[in-house]
Amino acid sequence: MRLSQLDLNLLVVLETVLAERSVAKAARRLHVTPSAVSNALARLRVTLNDPLVVRSGRGIVPTPRAAALAAELHRILEDLGHAIQGETPDPSSTTRQFTLAIADAGQLVQGPRLASDFASKMPLARLQVVGIDTLLSSGGLSGTEIDLAIAALDDNTPGIQMKALYKERATLVARLGHPLAGTTISKRSLGELRHVDVQVAPGRGYRGLASAYAQRGIDRDVALIVPSFTAAAAIVAETDFVATLPERFVARFSKAFGIAKLTVSAPQLNIAIKLAWHERTEHDPLMRVFREIVETAVQGSRAAKSR
Repeated sequence: MRLSQLDLNLLVVLETVLAERSVAKAARRLHVTPSAVSNALARLRVTLNDPLVVRSGRGIVPTPRAAALAAELHRILEDLGHAIQGETPDPSSTTRQFTLAIADAGQLVQGPRLASDFASKMPLARLQVVGIDTLLSSGGLSGTEIDLAIAALDDNTPGIQMKALYKERATLVARLGHPLAGTTISKRSLGELRHVDVQVAPGRGYRGLASAYAQRGIDRDVALIVPSFTAAAAIVAETDFVATLPERFVARFSKAFGIAKLTVSAPQLNIAIKLAWHERTEHDPLMRVFREIVETAVQGSRAAKSR
């Protein structure tokens, strides 16, 4: 198929349908009737020889072919629009939705500053925050649903751009009034503790924690596994279990949860937290602004907590 044989208006319809995941919503956004959108999709199905979208419940889901087209289609049409208009998009007037993946502890510690900064710089846009489990289940940053992530990710991941943000120290906590609180905890007592392990996604807990205990000859006894740091803190506060949590989260919310750091020679972890995005958004002007907003908010919230 030659590009000259394709009605580019059909691509506008497809991009809108993929963004809205609804024919009716796409029609409202394009100021046309739902039947006009359906007819455009029908023509494009024939041209591309693919169903493109299929019904699922009250909405629609893209086929693999359409999902692969979504991100590039959005970028190309947006760049074309900017080129035609001859101007750089204005962050203060954009109505786009931006999606950030970050663990729940980061949401609590950095979320308020991020929400404020985002609303100030992009007042008409929408910010969606999701957890790391959603990041992984939706195909990661190579998918089309997540724009940016704050996480401990592997370096040199194909197609992923990264920037170091900070080092996160992990600390062992217990409830206020725990029998070992305020005491010098021996290696034997440390080995007798039962732990609440946090896995923000299946199999994604603190890397190196188990091996760090093993290197000290301590068999770390995991009593249960939960998907969030807040759940671990809540359970620890009501039991004699302990948990390893981000130090800044503990410093900010220890009183609220009723937990405290244990003064022990437990293995110390320093996790490299990075800002990560897919190369498909590298040159998107508004995505660049979004990355700057997130980075500034994270660094600002950390500086404020330090003071």
